[in-house]
Amino acid sequence: MTKRREVTPTDGELAILAVLWKTGPATVRQVNEVLNRERRTGYTTTLKLMQIMTRKGLLDRNDSERTHVYKAAFAAADTERHMVSELLEKVFGGSAKALVMSALTAKKVPPDELARVRKLLDEIEGEHKDER
Repeated sequence: MTKRREVTPTDGELAILAVLWKTGPATVRQVNEVLNRERRTGYTTTLKLMQIMTRKGLLDRNDSERTHVYKAAFAAADTERHMVSELLEKVFGGSAKALVMSALTAKKVPPDELARVRKLLDEIEGEHKDER
């Protein structure tokens, strides 16, 4: 059964997800230690947020041991797609062109990233030609 995403993570939840995507399954203490490298975060704050995320379906918890181990319920790429899709609809009225143009003009894009964007556009264009 495939999980259905309905919740968009907050900034704090994204910070926790980023830790879990990078490290893999971890305890609250392990996640809190990583978070504290960037910004002081209390253990109980991390614990409460991870409990809320579990209820929201953003995290899965293995509670078969005394120390619970958490993992992200969705892959990073799935979360990125969900958030971009929401942004696309809410801010850009569903226009991918407007989203891409805004993203490319919001700040200086390094040449290597522009080259990857061009390559991706060429691939997409090639797929559309094949469909005709």
